[in-house]
Amino acid sequence: MKENNPIKMLGLKLPTDPRWVNIVEKNIEDILTDHAYCEQKAASTAISLIVSFPEYTDLVQEMVLLVKEEISHFKMVHDKILERGWVMGRDRKDHYVIAITKFFPKGGSRTTQLVHRLLYAALIEARSCERFRLLSEQLEDKTLAKFYRNLMESEANHYTMFLGFARQYGDRKEVDKKWQELLDFEAEVMKDLSKQETIHG
Repeated sequence: MKENNPIKMLGLKLPTDPRWVNIVEKNIEDILTDHAYCEQKAASTAISLIVSFPEYTDLVQEMVLLVKEEISHFKMVHDKILERGWVMGRDRKDHYVIAITKFFPKGGSRTTQLVHRLLYAALIEARSCERFRLLSEQLEDKTLAKFYRNLMESEANHYTMFLGFARQYGDRKEVDKKWQELLDFEAEVMKDLSKQETIHG
């Protein structure tokens, strides 16, 4: 990913407060634990999409691959925890995900529900990518910085995949309108974040 302006490339309307990295530097153990759970949840999301929408064959095929990739990422993060002599801690609520997934109203057709879930997934991947880029550039631990650089590229690919499926299965003009509205909402949510030792906090 060689884009000079990652925020523009990802569509995000508000960059992460760079001071968030200072919080990360002081809480590497907490960040790695939270990151491990993020990878678990990403795999769970892919499985849930397979279970909920089995008739979307193209999506199912990609989600199978995604489950494998996210679980491998989980192992990579877990290994980082073990390398440092730590044990993975307990999961904590992801206030970012809880907030953004309240944006679209419940209900609607199956297609509408699918599109909304795909847009949520695309946004989470986009923000994760932006966060990983920040870590790759500013962490003093160069081994960990390189680790996040590699993961950043995967998150960017996941973002484009989810957004692409949303546009494929929904009306393109309507999907793009919803995407922009979701991005605007996310920017408001982000104004109150970047203050915790979590990937999205």
